[in-house]
Amino acid sequence: QLQLVESGGALVQIGGSLRLSCVKSGFSFDYYAIGWFRQAPGKEREGVSCISASGDRAQYTDSAKARFTISADQAKSTVYLQMNSLKPEDTGIYYCAARRNTVWEYWGQGTQVTVSS
Repeated sequence: QLQLVESGGALVQIGGSLRLSCVKSGFSFDYYAIGWFRQAPGKEREGVSCISASGDRAQYTDSAKARFTISADQAKSTVYLQMNSLKPEDTGIYYCAARRNTVWEYWGQGTQVTVSS
């Protein structure tokens, strides 16, 4: 069974850092790109960052550029999202997802990130 499990969410102060993890099972990273998304209260889910199946190409939304870094550890079947200089607007539930083509097919259950003073 294909599964993604996120962890690492927490309550953190403004300017702090968190590292989120997305552990996959049941399929090979070799064929799936992995993306991070977030959903703030009362808002639609939005993309944050994604990494190619080979792990050599990453993309970021404007809000994530220069503050977030996505990386993959194939040996641990894990994709990370390092988040620095966190702002209140980064608050939300963070999800990871996997896609082989153009549709994000598999989703994790999410992990809560709260940035507060």
